[in-house]
Amino acid sequence: MAKIKYNTPIVEMQGDEMTRVLWDWIKEILLEPFVELKTDFYDLGLVKREETKDQITKDAANAIKKYGVGVKCATITPNAQRVKEYNLSNMWLSPNGTIRAMLDGTVFRAPVLVDGITPFIPTWTKPITIARHAYGDVYKNSELRVDAPATAELKVTYEDGRVETKKIFDFKSAGIIQGIHNLDSSISSFARSCFNYALSTNQSVWFATKDTISKTYDHRFKDVFAEIYENEYKDKFAEKGISYDYTLIDDSVARIVRSNGGFIWALKNYDGDVMSDMVATAYGSLAMMTSVLVSPDGNYEFEAAHGTVTRHYYRYLKGEQTSTNSVATIYAWTGALRKRGESEDNQELIAFANKLEKATVDTISSGFMTKDLAGLFKKDGVTVTELNSRDFLLKIAERL
Repeated sequence: MAKIKYNTPIVEMQGDEMTRVLWDWIKEILLEPFVELKTDFYDLGLVKREETKDQITKDAANAIKKYGVGVKCATITPNAQRVKEYNLSNMWLSPNGTIRAMLDGTVFRAPVLVDGITPFIPTWTKPITIARHAYGDVYKNSELRVDAPATAELKVTYEDGRVETKKIFDFKSAGIIQGIHNLDSSISSFARSCFNYALSTNQSVWFATKDTISKTYDHRFKDVFAEIYENEYKDKFAEKGISYDYTLIDDSVARIVRSNGGFIWALKNYDGDVMSDMVATAYGSLAMMTSVLVSPDGNYEFEAAHGTVTRHYYRYLKGEQTSTNSVATIYAWTGALRKRGESEDNQELIAFANKLEKATVDTISSGFMTKDLAGLFKKDGVTVTELNSRDFLLKIAERL
């Protein structure tokens, strides 16, 4: 059959370790036989980031701004052990963090639901979409180790010469201090991204911070969301029959656990980082979580929400079989292909993305899956067959 074609390149960002291996297999087995891939390629593996002093990550982010759609493999964020292992000149920043900051986007993560895998919270019959702010907070912090008695202060020096200071703490002994920040413009982009995504997916929005304790920092988030909703989105939400609700984060967690799902849970950067892992695990697996970064000017970057599966990679290097779940990486590709199809009104490409997702889910629900899902799967009349990493992809290809 003739391969499906599209016009504008998708920005392709290769990654690290086992997910890098899966990336190539997914292209070989599931994509290239059917689609004539047209990509602007960037190798964001740690070796290439070291070679380019991380310039390649910035180049990839700028390419997404140019072409509008990107798809990214999981990458290593180096720690001290990785610096030694890869002989790095610098502890390079998280590529995800760099790209998110440059696009000023919001990360939306939602579980892939499969018939036969029941969430650990059985009332969650519909997916919960985590909307994570992707700028500032602890990810752009400044930290100091206080090693003797001292007075710590916040100090702001304005361009017009004004100076504001506020005491943080009188240290009587050693301790630690951290300064974080955010921007009104970024918070506004976060709010609009959440509300626009809600309208496009017909889901209500729950936003949660801790403004009763953080009366300036968190309260600013609350005020910006409320102002934008009232002035720009309230009537649009009413037309769709959806709603916006603000709740303290501790109350929000309690409500979420008792809910049926089916809404967007908007959270600040760190809160979203933590809660997306909790939600993913409760639904089954981090490898069954979709993730898309949406910028306020309409750029999209699709990625797998999990890490590079280092343990499996070391086994793979020894020639041993692995049973690594590739669903999130498959869905990164289908998300990007669908979005490119939508941007060009390419119904054939959209249909392919939808069919690949259905083939993936139906393969699992019919009993063929990777080891991580086998222990979660229970379906009357269906026998579980554990497959290795490549055979799982081949099984999906049969159904596709």
